Parts: sequence; C-alpha cells; structure tokens
Amino acid sequence: MIENSLFENSDLIALFTTLKMAFVTTIILMVIGTPLAWYLAKMKSRFKIAIEAIVALPIVLPPTVLGFYLLIAFSPQHLPGQLWQSITGQQLAFSFSAIVIGSIFYSLPFVVQPLQKAFEQLGDDVLEAGAMLGANSLDRFFTIVLPITKASFITAASLGFAHTVGEFGIVLMIGGNISGETKVLSIALFEHVEAFNYAKAHLLAGSLLIGSFVVLGLIYLLNYSKPTTVHTKNEINN
Repeated sequence: MIENSLFENSDLIALFTTLKMAFVTTIILMVIGTPLAWYLAKMKSRFKIAIEAIVALPIVLPPTVLGFYLLIAFSPQHLPGQLWQSITGQQLAFSFSAIVIGSIFYSLPFVVQPLQKAFEQLGDDVLEAGAMLGANSLDRFFTIVLPITKASFITAASLGFAHTVGEFGIVLMIGGNISGETKVLSIALFEHVEAFNYAKAHLLAGSLLIGSFVVLGLIYLLNYSKPTTVHTKNEINN
C-alpha cells in the first residue's frame, strides 16, 4: 500500500516537481548570470556597488518579502501578470512558471557572485593575447575564459541548483500548494510536520540534509583539489 511505502506518492510527485524546477532554474540562471557577472566584473562605473547590492539582496531579504511583491506583480491586475496572461492565456501566479521566475530572482546571487569573483581575477592580458591571435569575443570566452574558470562555473551551477531545491517561503507565496504543479519537497515536509507525521517529515528532511551536504562537499572537494587557475597581469609579465 502507498501508506506503507517509504515515500508517499504525493512526495514523489513533489520530488519530481522540485528537481524539474531546480533544473530549469539553474539553466536559466547560468544563461543570464554569466553575462551579468562578466559585466559586473569589468564594470568601472560608480553604480557598480548599487547593482551588486541589488543582485545580492535576496541573500538578506526574507523570502516572504520577495514573494509578496512578486505575487502582486504576477497577479492579473498588474502589468507583468497581465502581459503574461495576454501572451499565454494562463494566469502567471500559482503556476510552475511563477515558481521558476521566483527561484531565478532568489538564487541569482549564488550564481553571479562565484562567477564575478573568477572573472575579476582573470587578467585582461590573457584576453588581449587571444585577440592578437585573431580570436573574437565569443572565441575568447569559450577557449580562454571558460577553461580557466571552469571550477567556478561548476560551483555556481551547484549552488544555484542546491539553493533552489531548498526554497520554501517564496515558492509557497507565489506558487501555493498545487500537487504536480507548484508543490515542492519543502512544502511537502511542512505538510507532514503540520499533520504530526514526523516519520515522513524526518525522511524528507534527512534526504534534503544529506543532499545539501553532498553538494557542498563536492564543491569544496573540487575547489580544494582543483583550484581555479587565473592569470593576473603580474604573473603573465613574469
């Protein structure tokens, strides 16, 4: 019987939704986070601090605050929600798309900051040498920047994925609790606690704990065994 199985059927559905949300969110974060991190790393404007603060805001901002304002923006009464509904014919709030968009905002600093740090340590002379050899901007990125900062990309993707898996407040605010659509593992865990079903709660909490520990352990192992190799101007000149 389902009740006697290790995981309830609803928990397995929540697991699939969680992994799907984290996978989609991580891909989008890497696509938009990479150029943003590059722009911030090379930016010389006095507005850089303000932009960095905005990107890092979800780290200190309570998830419910961000979720509340996103919920308002996603409603059909406001422009983002109206535009989405006019294009797709569906409401944005309390949908899978809503929790993905919310996750992008909430996990953005965990992707941008490791990449920005790696890009800042990358010497301009390396790119200039590539340009002298005839490589265009795209070639220089894939043949020079990406191999040198590969460990930082793996770290950024891993942190973005793990942070998205553990989200609760913002997902509940803008996605609700719709099985197969917006119900994720953290919400399923909360339901078990509310129902005093501590055996199931322990199972889900332990799984999330072990998964998070494994991801962080792999990241630290990667950074310890294969530190990011960057070339500064002084190293190149020497």
